[in-house]
Amino acid sequence: MSVRRLAEKQLPSFAFTADNLEWAKAQIAKYPPGRQQSAVIPLLWRAQDQSGGWLPQKAIEAVAELLGMAKIRVLEVATFYTMFNLAPVGRFHVQFCGTTPCLLRGADELKKVLHRAIGHENEVTADGTFSWVEVECLGACVNAPMVQINADYYEDLTAESLTRILIDLAAGKMPKPGPQIDRQNSAPVGGPNTLTDPAIYRKTTPSQEAAMPPPGTDSTGPQRN
Repeated sequence: MSVRRLAEKQLPSFAFTADNLEWAKAQIAKYPPGRQQSAVIPLLWRAQDQSGGWLPQKAIEAVAELLGMAKIRVLEVATFYTMFNLAPVGRFHVQFCGTTPCLLRGADELKKVLHRAIGHENEVTADGTFSWVEVECLGACVNAPMVQINADYYEDLTAESLTRILIDLAAGKMPKPGPQIDRQNSAPVGGPNTLTDPAIYRKTTPSQEAAMPPPGTDSTGPQRN
């Protein structure tokens, strides 16, 4: 695992908004006495969301103070989990899956698009719109290759479809997440190819079921080999 450090440029201060502070206290209250520090991950996640997608040092310290934890303990959590961004990100932060299933399905071409359209990994575009980072498996291997943009998955991608998505986002449009081909979620491409006999979906009444021959028989009696 690579070393993860806080960004050199930091915000001068951080404080939860009134709504987020109320939410944070509700999360803390879910844990029994003496176990409130277990809320550290959801609180860091909310702090990151409030800060525009990244965790400033002052936000980490604010969470530590709220939970009564040593600052270094909260810093350990923030630097361990890659779901926490330790430097500013773009309004649309692209997480590119670079593990084996996606690579076998053409993810290298997606990486070329990101380099061309956004720039170097972990850098934010000049207008603050985009950033990208390569991550480990995002758990959508059946829809490889894919990326996560903010909270949405975009799957079954090609270089062309990813380019279109980035163009739409830059133009203020919200492209439809999920598979980018004619496919329902992770169902087979082209539609179902098993359990397609309409007869298995016909509803029968209890009396009809009672009149049906037992398995292994037909209307003339038991089947013989």
